[in-house]
Amino acid sequence: MSSDPKQARIGLVGYGEVGKILAEDLRAQGVEVTAYDVKLGDDRAPPLRDHAAAHGVTLAASHADLAGRCDLIISAVTASQTVAVAEACAGALNQGSWFLDFNSASPGAKQRAAALIESAHGRYVEGAVMTSVPPYRIKVPLLLGGPHAAELAPLINALGFDAKPASDTLGVASATKMCRSIMIKGLEAMVIESFTTARAYGVEDSVIASLQETFPSIDWEKQGAYFFQRVIEHGRRRAEEVREVAETVRDAGLTPWSAQGTAERQAWVADLADVGLFGERGSKEFARSPDWRVEADRILAKVKDETKT
Repeated sequence: MSSDPKQARIGLVGYGEVGKILAEDLRAQGVEVTAYDVKLGDDRAPPLRDHAAAHGVTLAASHADLAGRCDLIISAVTASQTVAVAEACAGALNQGSWFLDFNSASPGAKQRAAALIESAHGRYVEGAVMTSVPPYRIKVPLLLGGPHAAELAPLINALGFDAKPASDTLGVASATKMCRSIMIKGLEAMVIESFTTARAYGVEDSVIASLQETFPSIDWEKQGAYFFQRVIEHGRRRAEEVREVAETVRDAGLTPWSAQGTAERQAWVADLADVGLFGERGSKEFARSPDWRVEADRILAKVKDETKT
């Protein structure tokens, strides 16, 4: 990477919500951005191509094509693809290229990805995104890990990132993220299960009033709506992440009862979204209801229909 980070050629693997946000914020500074996503090869490609055209993002033909063009590659894909993306990019890396792994994967997966990149003479840095990206955009709090973390942090912070080196040992940053996700993704799943069940029994107002008394700093109506929105829209990705969380828990010697249940509930909501229960994915109304009851009623109606059959 150049001594001036804004002259860097940055590649984004994964052109979903996070990839698009990073692309927009980097292009707004005039930074050269190339992106690749497997969706470019199927009928999901048009919105990605439209976004790229609107923001001046170059689209690569493959992982290898992107890797050969760039000084810094940011991998922002689903957790299950963490190692596969590193492998797909490794063979075409320019010597000394940076590989920043944004994915919500277990420490073990990050270590396997790092071995692939390092064996190809790249510089691997694990990144742990510590909260939801959209409210913060490129400035989302980011922990970096690995022997190259301290060197990369000031370079990407010059581009607007908010990155802090966590450890020069790979796995520490991702372990921090995974342990946080037990709570955050678990709370999402519990809210959906609790609120929807409460709605079925007609006791949701009493339940929320009790929660408000116990945790007065949280607006449970607003938080509930937000949790429903995020899981409906991103439940598949979240389920994959929490399966990585479960692996992290197992590696610590514990049985991941909570993480396993969270992954199942997140995936269950994703299945309902995929069959159109919450409306057309990609529409302006999808996963945007300000009232969680609307979505809970859809779930309960679906469950009732299934019980009849």
